[in-house]
Amino acid sequence: MRRILQYTMFISLFFVGFLVLNYYVFMGMSFLLGLPMDTGFYIVMIIAAISYPVATLIERTVSNNITRVFYTAASAWMGISFYLLFLLIIYLIISWFVPVPRESAGILIAILVTVISGYSIYNSYTLKLTKLEIPLKGLNEDIRAVHLSDIHIGSVRNSGYMDRIVNETNKLNPDVVFITGDMVDGSARLHKHTFKAIDNLKMPVFFVTGNHETYEGLDEVFRVLKDTNLRILQGELVDFKGIQVIGVGYYYGKKHLKNTLAKLEIDSEKPSVLLYHLPQELENAHEAGIDLQLSGHTHNGQMIPFNFLVKLMFPYMQGLYDYKGTKLYVSQGTGTWGPPMRLGSRCEMTLISLKPETS
Repeated sequence: MRRILQYTMFISLFFVGFLVLNYYVFMGMSFLLGLPMDTGFYIVMIIAAISYPVATLIERTVSNNITRVFYTAASAWMGISFYLLFLLIIYLIISWFVPVPRESAGILIAILVTVISGYSIYNSYTLKLTKLEIPLKGLNEDIRAVHLSDIHIGSVRNSGYMDRIVNETNKLNPDVVFITGDMVDGSARLHKHTFKAIDNLKMPVFFVTGNHETYEGLDEVFRVLKDTNLRILQGELVDFKGIQVIGVGYYYGKKHLKNTLAKLEIDSEKPSVLLYHLPQELENAHEAGIDLQLSGHTHNGQMIPFNFLVKLMFPYMQGLYDYKGTKLYVSQGTGTWGPPMRLGSRCEMTLISLKPETS
């Protein structure tokens, strides 16, 4: 009941904010293009404003091919409307200093948003393979690992995308797969058949929960995933070919990682890989003797200009970092959340070659 109440409050607040955004976008474009702000204007504006909240509620109630198309279109409109607002703000700032013909500005904004949005949608469905080598002290043999994160299986990306990820992973022929949270999106009800492709992975798969698993409800997520080949790690350590694989589930609390690692018997003489959704507490991971931390969550900002905001919240935003010998790799994410759009980022699969450290 509490989770339903929180979800309802979130949707309500989101609707109010999205309504205001749509009002300014429609008003601004109508002003520039000289379109009448009559009854039809307000009807279209309200339909656009309620599209995402309504699509979300429908998907949580009943999901089928038609509702998924509606949800995807509504999600895309959310991203498009943000770009419209962003360019309208830029126009407003420029017009304070330089006179700009309104109609010309409106046409230019419409063209730019169409091109940017089209590219962003296309870009979100392409997969980038990132390859890197990381030496680990005490490792006895080369190990190929695929790192996936933030796949966000739900209404926009469902069983078909899961099949694609599994097929691409098998082609890389890794020894192990690490998935660092947000396997589920939370936009639609979960069904076991959606994740059946996981069983086609030909290697061990270790998984830790992210924030979206928490939003969905861990009991529900575990119900759906428990019969798959996933090995779910929740604050525990297991051995894989001499590597200490440590999995810590998501919890947005201070020093959560530090407190969890302190309870585990980590051997600093053996190589260790930590799976943790949030790219945080690298210093605490180092103190615990971790050699490599794998994380996600940030999506590398997903869409410009949100990357600047994300960078303020998460200094370790994308790529490989080093803190006194402890390395952190932050994935851009293998899927998307919200708008099926990426600008300034890519959907990523990471092939990590773990090598014995040589002196």
